[in-house]
Amino acid sequence: MIRSWQRWNDASRKWLWILVIVGIVASLPVIVQRVQTESSANKVEFVFNYRGLLDVASYQGNPQAYMDEQLDRLKEAGVGTIAMFESTLDELSKARRIMVFNALDMAKMTQSVVSPDNNYTYIVFTSTENERELRPIIEKAFRDLEVSVVPLDYQGHTGLVIGMGMDEAVLKPMQLDRFAFAMLREKGFNILPRLSDNIRYDQDSLDEELSFFAENGVKRILFEGEAVKGFQDNESSNSLQGFADLLKKHGIGLAAIENLKAPQKGLNKLAYLTDYNIVRLHSLADTEAGQDKKTLSDRFVLATKDRNIRMIYLNASPSKDAAKAAITNPINNLIDSLQGPEGAIQRIQDNGFELGQAEAFEIHDASWQKYLKALVVLGAVAFCALLVSQFIAPLTLLVFILGLIGSAGLYVLKPTLLEQALALAVAISAPTISVILAIRKVKEIKNTHQAISAGRRLTHTIVLYVKTALISLAAVPFVIALLNNITYSLVLNQFRGVSLLHLGPIMLIAIYVFLFQGTSVWQELRNWLRMPITLVWVVAAGVLGVIAFYYLSRTGNAGTLLPGEATFRAFLENTFGVRPRNKEFLLAHPLFIVGIFAAFRYRWAFYAMIIAVMGQLSMVDTFAHIHTPAALSLIRGGLGLVLGLIVGLIAVLVWHIIERCWDKWSPQLLKP
Repeated sequence: MIRSWQRWNDASRKWLWILVIVGIVASLPVIVQRVQTESSANKVEFVFNYRGLLDVASYQGNPQAYMDEQLDRLKEAGVGTIAMFESTLDELSKARRIMVFNALDMAKMTQSVVSPDNNYTYIVFTSTENERELRPIIEKAFRDLEVSVVPLDYQGHTGLVIGMGMDEAVLKPMQLDRFAFAMLREKGFNILPRLSDNIRYDQDSLDEELSFFAENGVKRILFEGEAVKGFQDNESSNSLQGFADLLKKHGIGLAAIENLKAPQKGLNKLAYLTDYNIVRLHSLADTEAGQDKKTLSDRFVLATKDRNIRMIYLNASPSKDAAKAAITNPINNLIDSLQGPEGAIQRIQDNGFELGQAEAFEIHDASWQKYLKALVVLGAVAFCALLVSQFIAPLTLLVFILGLIGSAGLYVLKPTLLEQALALAVAISAPTISVILAIRKVKEIKNTHQAISAGRRLTHTIVLYVKTALISLAAVPFVIALLNNITYSLVLNQFRGVSLLHLGPIMLIAIYVFLFQGTSVWQELRNWLRMPITLVWVVAAGVLGVIAFYYLSRTGNAGTLLPGEATFRAFLENTFGVRPRNKEFLLAHPLFIVGIFAAFRYRWAFYAMIIAVMGQLSMVDTFAHIHTPAALSLIRGGLGLVLGLIVGLIAVLVWHIIERCWDKWSPQLLKP
């Protein structure tokens, strides 16, 4: 029985590799549709924050003239859209449409004593036209909040008294400023409304507002705050479904801000209900708007090219500069970053994009994909079983069978978890298997050849470098096919387990190198456990712990760059058009080459593979960033391999020189 099971295990490896190949072939049509989806929307839209511009203008001697001038400059620079928030009393005051006073101000103006029972807000309209347009909006907004609003007559000017303290009243959101809306439209700008969930949801009022937006060319809405419009009332009134129906009725989509600390509540559901009529938006904070114009230009270009961003949102705010004794703002710097041959707009257009209102991706997801994905799942489970076979061969077939059963269960209970778990498992398996096979091949060649010349060592090393990379990249079709869903491209859903992917292959290769190189795993384990712990080992463990912590901190978007690294990255990006990963071509790939070259003579050189596997897993991890176009990820990985080979050959030359010197001088140095 045991021998029969062993024969089945041995025979199963060949069939498992065949299933892996079947899975790769089945994934190819899915990959084609992924590329079609990514190339279906190429319009990039630059958006400027109207509220920030209004703040800047409020410090100028002639606010209206300054506003007109800057809007014209922004339009000429390529900004085609202005983002408008729901208006507030503070915003209307800065626009000189109303004057706002607190109770103390009003007491001084009427030459009376302020009442201890009066902390109201007083509004005076600056013109009859402003009153006609704004009065009903203000009254409705505060009466919806159950706050009293009564007429005011002050020295022949009409106004309102709001039964709320001014500090709070000026923050309450209202309908968009229609005066500003009309003015911006006359100047040729598109409008990006920013709606909050702070106003009570009203289906009829929202229908009327969205109808007005659609009539004025609005194509997308961006939400303000931590939740989408209608989220708070969704449980009681199913408002998200109602809002989605209105958006589809009026042909209006959504925009999603990338890299928020927490996703806006309800956005995923609203995106699903609107058939993913949504684009990704990169927001430049006002504190970042003063960066060097070349840095800003690089940032905007990378966002559109590397992360499927189709909207760039520019913020600006005034600041006090004590050194200049002036109120400054970054508008000139932002405009300079967009214009000229080195400006963002020209470079974005050179990459094949065009300026215009951003469009959602046209999703290519044919019904036959689910049948091909079943074959992909079969191949993925086979790949994982092959990894187990490298360590515990008798369990190969059992793991494959259990993997199929588990996959079937997850498909019924939670298919998203199945996709992510298998994608992660394959992403770990392929780099680990590839490096283990490379180690075994070196040992096999050493056992069949007593002496290997430097030339043959180099030839074998290059061949193994290519074969190892190809086996590692075999995981890529599985990752792409399993995660081929628009939610990953829009980062509404994310690939999980990035830290495990970056640690898993390293730990597995370490186990293999430390325990599977002798005659017995248990004997090797006992040898290591019996080894005395010295201060050197403790210090080494501490150093490795710090290195591991820093390594993991670099796997996300918030990792701290080393001094000069940002400049080097920009150099690589501008030189090659696509930036290869530093850890691949400067560390891991060269270390693999020189490590394999040295391993043909020195057994201890296999320890270098523990670090060298980083290059293999990094190539796979590049494709796990689903919001990055697949073609660009392929170029990035290819560049890393080519540059890594060049650096590795240089390292081999240096190593060979050291070897020759050691062979020549070591006998004399070791003489007693």
